[in-house]
Amino acid sequence: MNERILHVLEYNKILKQLNNQAATSLGKDLIDAISPSTDYIEVKQLQEETDEAVQIIRLNKVIPLGGIYDIRPSLKRSVIGGLLNTEECLNIASTIYGGRQTKNFIENIEETFPHLERLVDVITPLRELERQINSCIDDHGYVMDNASAKLKGIRSAIRTHETRIREKLDNYIRSQSSMLSDAIVTIRNERYVIPVKHEYRGTIGGIVHDQSASGATLFMEPKSIVDLNNQLQESALKEKQEIERILRVLSEEIAANEAALNENVKVLGKIDFIYARAKLAKKMKAARPKINNQGIIKMQQARHPLIPIDEVVANDIEIGESYLSILITGPNTGGKTVTLKMVGLCTLMAQSGLQIPALDGCEVAVFEHVFADIGDEQSIEQNLSTFSSHMSNIVEIMKQVNRKSLVLFDEIGAGTDPQEGAALAMSILDEVISRKARVIATTHYPELKAYGYNREHVINASVEFDVQTLQPTYRLLIGVPGRSNAFEISRRLGLSDNIINEAKDLIGVDSKSVENMIAALESSRKQAEKEYEKAHQILIDSENLKNDLQKEWKQFEHKREKLYKKVEEKAETALRKAREEAEIIVEEMRNMKNETSLKEHEWIEAKKNARGSKA
Repeated sequence: MNERILHVLEYNKILKQLNNQAATSLGKDLIDAISPSTDYIEVKQLQEETDEAVQIIRLNKVIPLGGIYDIRPSLKRSVIGGLLNTEECLNIASTIYGGRQTKNFIENIEETFPHLERLVDVITPLRELERQINSCIDDHGYVMDNASAKLKGIRSAIRTHETRIREKLDNYIRSQSSMLSDAIVTIRNERYVIPVKHEYRGTIGGIVHDQSASGATLFMEPKSIVDLNNQLQESALKEKQEIERILRVLSEEIAANEAALNENVKVLGKIDFIYARAKLAKKMKAARPKINNQGIIKMQQARHPLIPIDEVVANDIEIGESYLSILITGPNTGGKTVTLKMVGLCTLMAQSGLQIPALDGCEVAVFEHVFADIGDEQSIEQNLSTFSSHMSNIVEIMKQVNRKSLVLFDEIGAGTDPQEGAALAMSILDEVISRKARVIATTHYPELKAYGYNREHVINASVEFDVQTLQPTYRLLIGVPGRSNAFEISRRLGLSDNIINEAKDLIGVDSKSVENMIAALESSRKQAEKEYEKAHQILIDSENLKNDLQKEWKQFEHKREKLYKKVEEKAETALRKAREEAEIIVEEMRNMKNETSLKEHEWIEAKKNARGSKA
């Protein structure tokens, strides 16, 4: 994308907002390097990544990205044999821990997030390296005694030397207090000293390391502790050497894991970048756009992303299917330029993997080029007029525009003779449309108000103006060209009817016809809006009625099933009862047979009688 276009559409301001959402310097670096992608597959993946992070936010979860640092310079130094300091080692341990926390979070979250899971899959936990660093260095960057047995022994010796030195100096303070400026033990040049009055220098004896500003006090190391101070210094040097050895071991271990650490950092930076995109989407109340490569833009209630939500007027806009060009007319300060920038900026955001401030279901195309000729860019140094400046931009645009371009013209053809400017504007638009590019243009020229009705792939639009309040509403009306409203505004401001009527007589018949046509269209539009609202309400009522009927039908079905079940149960009970009674009768007859020794034919007759009684 052309840098000038990104500047004109204020893309850098979006990146600044995005940068504020990043938690790490790694993520901020990726944001600084971002530019809109022109690859359809890449843009789809970017949008899928952002949507996964948005879903995590909707689950009220937070990706743990704290304690992650840009350790790449330290890794680079360790590889070439540099000695890392304690702060660098701690930052590496913290980043290892942060990476493991992020990995565990993504892997253990309830939902499935394929892109994020693939990213964290390559994070190496490196628990042993983290343990080594934390077992040697505390949270304040101090190499602990237990970092090595040798260091522990050296520090024990240091504490012994310091104790003996202080004991001796405390004796001086108690016994020679009159010769001292103050009863304290202090340090000069890394050696323990006491403040001696200048006149007692010879009495105390020893080495002078410093003096007060007035020269009245000398900071002296008495002879009796010179050897002890020397021993202390030797131990301190050994301590320094042992610490360097420990840090050297850690640095070498870090260098051995440089590849894994670099990969971890790369992944964590990308996750932070994705998460920042999701947080910006939440802040903007944005939606994931459906991405296409057919040059189709469909956005409902789209808002300019740089205007506060409580101030911006949302608009519907559609281009790329039924028509390739939108020609917007209307008064100054009515919102035409804002509409152009909104479409261009939302497109750039979508191609950068950012969600856009519009309703769910929005759709944005991936363009190879987004061209914009917006604003007055006349140059005094180059002696270019407003018209020349615009035309220079348009000439450059015409050299590159194709079917995969989105072109935004603000006040096309302005700055010159109106008739010539209008003719040029129509010719330029015809050429851009013939190349199948998507183009949105704004204009004041009355000659262009009928342009959309004479071109197959062009539709008129306007920004609404309220004549009653003399204020723009900033609503975009697709399908209706704007009219000047000059006469109505003048009348409301108090201009006499005689002057207004005479002015009406002076304008051309064509202009009157166009204005009358626009007025009729506006009237038709308002009537259509009323009819739409009425039809919409009927539709809502019908849906409610349908839902009620479905509910009643379900209840009826439920009751019917219950009745059927009840009848079946009743019949089954009666049948079971009849069978039981029959069994009793048969059993009784068997008993009778045994008791009376009925003959076989009498027994058969009795069974027939039993059946008859059952019937």
